[in-house]
Amino acid sequence: MKTARRTPETKTALPGPKAAELIARDARAMSPSFTRAYPFVMERGEGCWATDVDGNTFLDFTAGIAVNTTGFSHPRVVAAIEEQAKRFLHMSGTDFYYRSEIELAERLEAKILPGTPAKVFFTNSGAEAIEGAMKLARYATGRPSYVAFIGGFHGRTFGALSLTASKASQRRRFAPLLSSVFHAPYPSASRGVTTDDSMARLEELFSTVAPPESVAAVFVEPIQGEGGYLVPPDDFLPRLRELTLKHGILLVADEVQSGMGRTGQFLAVEHWGVEPDIVCLAKGIASGLPLGAFIARAEQMSWPPGSHGSTFGGNPLACSAGLATLDLLEEGLMTNASKVGAQLQDGLREIAQTHDQVTDVRGLGLMVALEMKTAEQAGQLVQNAFERGLLLLTAGARAVRICPPLILDHEEAATGLEIIASALD
Repeated sequence: MKTARRTPETKTALPGPKAAELIARDARAMSPSFTRAYPFVMERGEGCWATDVDGNTFLDFTAGIAVNTTGFSHPRVVAAIEEQAKRFLHMSGTDFYYRSEIELAERLEAKILPGTPAKVFFTNSGAEAIEGAMKLARYATGRPSYVAFIGGFHGRTFGALSLTASKASQRRRFAPLLSSVFHAPYPSASRGVTTDDSMARLEELFSTVAPPESVAAVFVEPIQGEGGYLVPPDDFLPRLRELTLKHGILLVADEVQSGMGRTGQFLAVEHWGVEPDIVCLAKGIASGLPLGAFIARAEQMSWPPGSHGSTFGGNPLACSAGLATLDLLEEGLMTNASKVGAQLQDGLREIAQTHDQVTDVRGLGLMVALEMKTAEQAGQLVQNAFERGLLLLTAGARAVRICPPLILDHEEAATGLEIIASALD
């Protein structure tokens, strides 16, 4: 006998009384800089389903901003954390050695730069990974400047924020930032920017304000995240790699949101056959525990002891979770991301044909977006979906991102599509 498809369940008005009380306490105690899209207060989760403090159950298409790679509290990830916690919680990997950190570094090196000697530095977050890559690029090249792209998001610390060009609100009143960062347009069909346009701007920068011999690295998201889940033309990353090699500039792939199997490949750059010099990871690397990393060719990461460090980076609990996450990715979650992602895109394109407020559907694997005519429509879709039991987030100026856990199955995808269609009606 076939079981009924699971659907969201709403028991109270939203927010419920317990949620409302906690939100009021949050307003008194927490920084107002956080951007809460709707009044969801998490209590527990299982797989792709989240239950709030009032017992309302939601289908989660956010994965904590592409972090919960294996869903909420995957049993194998939890078991790995528990086993490590019984042995020890912390022993700084900057000053000592332990197995889980070494094993995770070995496996990342083998997957990210296969056949190329490489080394790994562990951090606590994506911004820290970017900051470390910026320092390493300067150390390795002896050059002061960087190039990034309009729409790119690389973090909120000062170096990473200097690269970031996603929203004015992220930069407002924080100047001066690093002066030696230059930006070029990111190519996207939905923005009317071609690869030729981007390359022409890069050449203009090189011939005017940023001589190529002064540029340490170009930082690029293979698929822009906060910028709106923009997928570049197929010739962009190969031509960018060719240009950086020509001038001895390091190419840094920011795979913080697009990596760890989300697009159906371990790294998004693999879709275009590009091998960068440095790769930055975080978000989904440890299925919800704070962990980041940057991985570079051994010839680049040749700095001496004391050049860079981190007290908590590579925490043993996070590394154990990372090893379990890698196992699950290799056992089929990347393949699942491709298959279910294709189902989502096909379904969203069908929805777009009957809802003229949707102007674009794009993405790879389970990194998908639908774009609306206006920012207000994007925000309204997120609100309407929440009221129907689906958790979504916006991205860019007017896009809604869909980045569920990679364990999402076909029935859950179908449920999400039905809710999105209803929320648009």
